[in-house]
Amino acid sequence: MNEILKVEHLKKYFTKKGMFGAKSITVKATDDVSFSVRQGEVFVLAGESGSGKSTIAKLILKSIELDSGKIFFDGQEIDDQKENLEKIRMNCQMIHQDPYDSINPRMKIGQIVSEPLEIHKIGSKEDRDKRVIDVLHEVKLEPAEDIVKRYPHMLSGGQRQRVVLARALALKPKVILADEPVSMLDVSIRAEMLELMQELQKKYNISFIYITHDLATARYFGQRIGILYKGKIVEIGPIDQVLTKPRHPYTQALIDAISQPDPENLHRERKIRINEPASIDTEHGCKFRDRCPYAIEKCVEEPDLKMTNEDHYFACFVKLD
Repeated sequence: MNEILKVEHLKKYFTKKGMFGAKSITVKATDDVSFSVRQGEVFVLAGESGSGKSTIAKLILKSIELDSGKIFFDGQEIDDQKENLEKIRMNCQMIHQDPYDSINPRMKIGQIVSEPLEIHKIGSKEDRDKRVIDVLHEVKLEPAEDIVKRYPHMLSGGQRQRVVLARALALKPKVILADEPVSMLDVSIRAEMLELMQELQKKYNISFIYITHDLATARYFGQRIGILYKGKIVEIGPIDQVLTKPRHPYTQALIDAISQPDPENLHRERKIRINEPASIDTEHGCKFRDRCPYAIEKCVEEPDLKMTNEDHYFACFVKLD
C-alpha cells in the first residue's frame, strides 16, 4: 500500500515569556514526531489534551511553521513554494472539533460548502453549484436543494458537522484531517457521524488522520494508531495490537480510563495505572517517568521506539505483562 503522507522528525516549540521577571517557559508541542499514512488508511493520533495532536495537523497543513522536520505528500516534499502549498491545501482538508465555530454563521450553507471550490478556482459557478448539491447528498443532508439556502443556526449540531464534512469533501481530497470530529456531538449521533465518515472513506479511498482522546471511537474507526504524550509518539502500530496488548505504560493508562457500559462498574473500584505527577525534571529522559508506576533508574535516558513485532513500536525500557 502506497504512502500518501509522511512526516519526519517534526519539531515545534513554543516559548512563553515569564511575567514579573519569571523565566521563560519552552513548551515542546511536537518533539521529533515521525509517522506515515497509507493510501486509503485511517491513522489515529491519540493522547490527552495538550499532547500535541492538533499542532501536528496545523503543521501538516502549513498553517503554522515548522521549527524543523519534513513533510512529504504523494512522494513529494512540501516546502513553502506556492505550488506545493496549494497542492497540500487542496488535497488535505480539515474537519474541526467545533461545528459551531468552524463555519461562518453569516454565510448560507451553499456558500460555505462552495467556498473551497471558489478559493481554488474550480469550475464554473454552475459546476460549483452542482458539486455542492452532490456532496450534501453524500453526507445525507436532505433535501439538499433546501439545505443550501439555510444558515448554520437553522441546523442542529450534527447537521452542522455534516456541513463541515461536505465542505471537506467538495475538493475531492486524498487526505482528511479530522480533529475530534464527534467529541462535541450528542452521544446519540456520534455513531451516525462515524458510520458516515467510514462509508465515505471506503467509497472514495480517502486517507484519514483521526485525532482523538477517545480510544473507543478510535478503535471503531481506525486501522493504525500513534499514541502521543507531551509531543512525542510513545507507541505506534496496528490499532488492535496496540489496544489489546499495549507495550507502553501511558497507553495502558489510557485504556484503563475507557468507560465500560457495565452496571457493575457503579460499585467497582476503578484502577487506572498511572501516578500523580511527581516533582521530577522530565526535560531529559522519558517524559512519562514522573507519572509511571513502573519507572526504573534507566528512565533518566530517553528511550527510542523499538519494534515488538511487525509494525508495532514502543518507547519504553520496561517490559509490560
